[in-house]
Amino acid sequence: TVENILDNLLYADSKNCALLLEKAMDFVVKKKDEIIGKIFLDDLPGTMVMDMLTAISQAQREGNNGDDDIDTMRVSELRRRLHEKGLCVDGSRKAMIALLKENS
Repeated sequence: TVENILDNLLYADSKNCALLLEKAMDFVVKKKDEIIGKIFLDDLPGTMVMDMLTAISQAQREGNNGDDDIDTMRVSELRRRLHEKGLCVDGSRKAMIALLKENS
């Protein structure tokens, strides 16, 4: 819910839960009009700003299947590509992106 989204974002970030964090970010993007003025995101770590921008970019690109930009891929796609290469599929979004770039 809008009321507990900040807790969900902070929890997902603290536990390195990339999928939960992505879903929470998707929720923020979807419910942005309800969140503005009700929830203050000042308590979010600065590192989450990039995650928020990525979520916005993903929402704007929805339906574009030809996008191969690793930096804006969804977590499920990052994990699929890592799995195909026989690499670890756990960790933060940032770690998965770095691993893919190292092994490209």
